[in-house]
Amino acid sequence: MRFDDLMIPDTPACRGALEVATRYHTPSLLNHSIRAYLFAAAHGQAHSIAFDAELLYVAAMLHDIGLVAGYDSHTVPYEEAGGHVAWAFCAGAGWSPERRERAAEVIIRHMWAEVPVEDDPEGHLLELSTGMDISGRRTDEIPEEVRAEVLARHPRLEIAKEFGACIADQGARKPSSFAGGLVRDGILDRIARNPLDA
Repeated sequence: MRFDDLMIPDTPACRGALEVATRYHTPSLLNHSIRAYLFAAAHGQAHSIAFDAELLYVAAMLHDIGLVAGYDSHTVPYEEAGGHVAWAFCAGAGWSPERRERAAEVIIRHMWAEVPVEDDPEGHLLELSTGMDISGRRTDEIPEEVRAEVLARHPRLEIAKEFGACIADQGARKPSSFAGGLVRDGILDRIARNPLDA
């Protein structure tokens, strides 16, 4: 598999989601969101997992929007806040109510420990790819040529430092959230040891 083999959708909703991500994310968080989609697509294609590329792309672009100041919620975990943003965005994009719910669901589930592929292929792929990019889990499953090209086109910049600070803040303010659990389970150490930053 090569980078040019990846399924990269080009629809009004995808372009809009990228525009929103570009407007609100830092450069590091934007590149992370793009890598999350590309690693997910690479894994899905390499393992013959059928997935909705548009749905996965929109969810990837918006999955961390709840971390940014303009959308950070003090009442719900950041992935739930991101799900609300995605639902509203997808309504504006003309998606059906069911498809809006799916976008929110995929974003919420990216924080789960595991999402069964047979139940939710897009949720499975986003949960896997975000773990790959943030903590380095299963990065050996990304084809080497694809991994190198993705990192060259969308460099990591300060993602380890920025995301570590964000997740620590979320965990401190919302200790019962998935973020709180990840902090207690040592996510900050795993972020610091990510082989993608070696």
